[in-house]
Amino acid sequence: MFSDSPHGHSSRPVRLIVRNMNSINLPLPPLSLYVHLPWCESKCPYCDFNSHPLRQRLPEDDYLDALLVDLRQEKGVFQDRPVQSVFIGGGTPSLFSPAAVHRLLDAIREIAEFVQQTEITLEANPGAAEINRFTGYLEAGVNRLSLGIQSFSDKKLRSLGRIHDASQARHAISAAQNAGFTNLNIDLMFGLPDQNEKGALNDLTIALGYAPSHLSLYQLTIEPNTYFAINPPALPDEETDWRIRNILYDNVKTAGYHRYEVSAFSKPGAQCSHNLSVWRFGDYVGLGAGAHGKITTPQGITRYAKEKHPNRYMEKARSNFVLTDPRTISSEDLCFEFMLNALRLSEGFLPSEFTERTGVPWSVLTRPLNDARRQGLLETDGGRVRATKLGYRFLDDLVELFLPKVELHTAPPTGTS
Repeated sequence: MFSDSPHGHSSRPVRLIVRNMNSINLPLPPLSLYVHLPWCESKCPYCDFNSHPLRQRLPEDDYLDALLVDLRQEKGVFQDRPVQSVFIGGGTPSLFSPAAVHRLLDAIREIAEFVQQTEITLEANPGAAEINRFTGYLEAGVNRLSLGIQSFSDKKLRSLGRIHDASQARHAISAAQNAGFTNLNIDLMFGLPDQNEKGALNDLTIALGYAPSHLSLYQLTIEPNTYFAINPPALPDEETDWRIRNILYDNVKTAGYHRYEVSAFSKPGAQCSHNLSVWRFGDYVGLGAGAHGKITTPQGITRYAKEKHPNRYMEKARSNFVLTDPRTISSEDLCFEFMLNALRLSEGFLPSEFTERTGVPWSVLTRPLNDARRQGLLETDGGRVRATKLGYRFLDDLVELFLPKVELHTAPPTGTS
């Protein structure tokens, strides 16, 4: 799970203990909305997301009906907060028609208020059928498109189990831009089977030629419960991976993109608002099969996950079964989850933001913070806490320092000895 340890990493990290924490009324953070559309034409061998190969006709209307039931059940969660962003992910959301997306967004607007420039992202694949829908998505209200390109090499795309080729990838980017999408993300993967520096740089160079507003660069990792976990491909060795990573990052920076998160690079002002909100520990409502949510309440911060299988999810919705079963996050887990998200950002965070979003005093983190600083993984600059260059490289090791150790010790009720 964790990356190789940095030089000087202690063999026994300090573990976090939170004592005498009581419920605190927290200010409500910004609210976003995630919608999961779970079907794909085929399951990629590296994918561990909740995605399901489409083996028959897409049940578009039935699934939209279920989403609307889900949305109505979540109505009280919005608490008069406007929606800052909507992210429609999958799966392959572009299997759904523009009319379905339009219906979904109209229903959300009936339940919740949008801010003036709510970011609305839809993930799309470069297949021929989806390309013809780009103009319709824009007209439906989508204003940010995220294209799962992954590579511009036919050989590498085949090794990843992708169903599009390099020509379709290029055509999809041009089609999105011609449709009017000025806020466009391109997903690329590196560390691919038998990939070298030249091949990885060629992928990036082609992507940069389209001058997208945003790039996401992900290293291929072998995840449990995937085809690649059972039949692992031959991946570049650690040294080659490191050279590829440095070449890509240097070239992205030279092209005028800012690395604002571990895998995210943007032109000025084009950061993904939705992901920023999540990494800053904002709230988000999750709709759809397998969707997760995080909500701040007077009783504490809760998380939940919806029924994963699409058919069971739709059946529960038809029966008006309660789709959300939230659990309150302990103070110790809150500390870890906040650091897990916030340390991904190059900007880091202010100590006051930690307390405001978790209700936990900053002093609770003194020991793991000091341990991280001693190892050269963490720094404070201008009042902001953030990973050092070394800490960014070994982020898993840094975050591990904030893992909880024992169950929460709560204060006894008033009036007891």
